[in-house]
Amino acid sequence: MASTSTPEQKVILVGDFGVGKSSIFRRYMCDTFINSNDRKATLGLDHYSKTFVVNGRNIKLLLFDTGGMERIASVTSSYYKFAEAAILCFSMDNANSFHSLSQHLVDTTMFAENARIFLCGNKIDLTNIEVSDDDIQQFIEQCHGLIQGTFKISCKNNSNINEMFTVIAQSLCDSNRSRLELQALEHHGFKVHPPEDNVENCSC
Repeated sequence: MASTSTPEQKVILVGDFGVGKSSIFRRYMCDTFINSNDRKATLGLDHYSKTFVVNGRNIKLLLFDTGGMERIASVTSSYYKFAEAAILCFSMDNANSFHSLSQHLVDTTMFAENARIFLCGNKIDLTNIEVSDDDIQQFIEQCHGLIQGTFKISCKNNSNINEMFTVIAQSLCDSNRSRLELQALEHHGFKVHPPEDNVENCSC
């Protein structure tokens, strides 16, 4: 029996330094969390692949993290290249990181124009929340349908992270299915069959 390869989808984390992108990546990779006091600053691109099962089919999400590169230089277009999904991250206790999303959105749509875009507010476990639900909803409305989903998570408490990636995997799986159906339609073309003449009911 011929083996079927599992489709691999590139997913990128985008956002300001310090919003918890590497903590999201670490939860995704090995389900661990390191307190800021014990954490060494990350530097350098990193990626990790994980397989999800969606409606009986396997799909592999290849998650990329900037690794703190935005501290010393702008993230290059190659980071965005071929991304199927982008997670715009901000910190719920940092309004400035939320306001920066507009520029991150511009960069994403410019360098990863086909990527499905998701919004992720991290650190919901904190009490000094600066970003309200109304702020998030207003931003989504200003994006005119570009945002495919919104999540509020906590890397520290491991809240809603698995759910977020499961939803993203489902969305990409649906997107791939629609794309394949469209490609098949384009390959075979439209076939229009004229109605058959009913000779028996035809009067001369």
